Amino acid sequence: MKDFDNVPSMMADLGKRAKAASADLAFASAERKHAALIAAADAVWANRAQIIKANQKDLDFGRDKGLSPAMMDRLMLDEARVQGMVDGLRTVADQADPVGEVLTEWDMPTGLNIQRVRTPLGVIGVIYESRPNVTADAGALCLKSGNAVILRGGSESFHSSGAIRACLVEGLKAANLPEDAIQLVPTRDRAAVQELLTMTDYVDVIVPRGGKGLVGLVQREARVPVFAHLEGIVHIYVDKAADPQKTQDVVLNAKTRRTGICGAAECLLIHQDVVETLGRDVIASLLAAGVEVHAHGQLDVDGVVEATADDWGKEFLDSVIAAKPVADIDAAIAHIRQFGSNHTDCIMTEDPDAAARFFERLDSAILMHNASTQFADGGEFGMGAEIGIATGKMHARGPVGAAQLTSFKYLVRGNGTVRA
Repeated sequence: MKDFDNVPSMMADLGKRAKAASADLAFASAERKHAALIAAADAVWANRAQIIKANQKDLDFGRDKGLSPAMMDRLMLDEARVQGMVDGLRTVADQADPVGEVLTEWDMPTGLNIQRVRTPLGVIGVIYESRPNVTADAGALCLKSGNAVILRGGSESFHSSGAIRACLVEGLKAANLPEDAIQLVPTRDRAAVQELLTMTDYVDVIVPRGGKGLVGLVQREARVPVFAHLEGIVHIYVDKAADPQKTQDVVLNAKTRRTGICGAAECLLIHQDVVETLGRDVIASLLAAGVEVHAHGQLDVDGVVEATADDWGKEFLDSVIAAKPVADIDAAIAHIRQFGSNHTDCIMTEDPDAAARFFERLDSAILMHNASTQFADGGEFGMGAEIGIATGKMHARGPVGAAQLTSFKYLVRGNGTVRA
């Protein structure tokens, strides 16, 4: 890792080059962007051994730092996950180009024709932790949407991110697009993050992807606009009309498939009418799967840990879940409003009125009915990839794909038209 004596100067240079690249990308053809992404996908696969070797250095670094097993899982790359990156790059490549899309069009009595069309945001700064595949996802989505990007990966994924970014640059070169369109901050120095957050002359928006500490830092200190991606305090409410088998399948998948991702279930709310039956069965299944269950009241069965006040509103990101009985659906909604993070919440029920009430009364970015919360992912939404799940309400919300990385402008056409 190279040392930089003057981080502000180094970051300003990255910003200038990104700004220049964004001007070229803004009108790059859909064909050239497609070609760049396909070439990048080919390069990632061709260099998978080098990427996995670089990832091994990061895993060693993570072990030395004492990362939890869940965080180590987020960090780890194997051939299957490299294949996932390749698939994501190809999927983004094959999507319709959002730039220039006519969102709406109308004619005025004055003779003017007005179109509102998608346009790139410009330069996007992406700050993320651990998961090195974000390098590929963010690079691909920014390129597809005509934006230059400055990537600042977590210190744990430093080597992996560098190896992946090198493959993205190969794609840019192959399509004769500016290499500076996808840049990676070349230092672990945290001063680089502070600089990126205040580079209003060069950066148009910041996308943080990580835990509460990272996102809180970004929101406190950024002078550049931020797409907020807060904690995934994900709830599943098991209604009195829930199907037992569907509930078992969904809850186990939502908690255990990958415990360290933001869509993993963290809190289970169970209608009091089914606590002694389905509720206890679900808790038993979680315990049998090795999940530590923090519960109280009627759910205080053999093997569970007594829940405390700190368990509500907590993102465990590990093989741990909180659970509690609730009086009814409105009590579940009240709990989620108080302790949720507006990320993803799910209801298990066969009652369409209950599902409709849950969807109507909650305002999370993603609401699910009878489906695993692990589907809270841009790839699973058909976006190919995502930069993150935006939990704010301004501009982008939910999975942030290529279309969400655009703004719009108005194109107004006349024929010598003058205003009276």
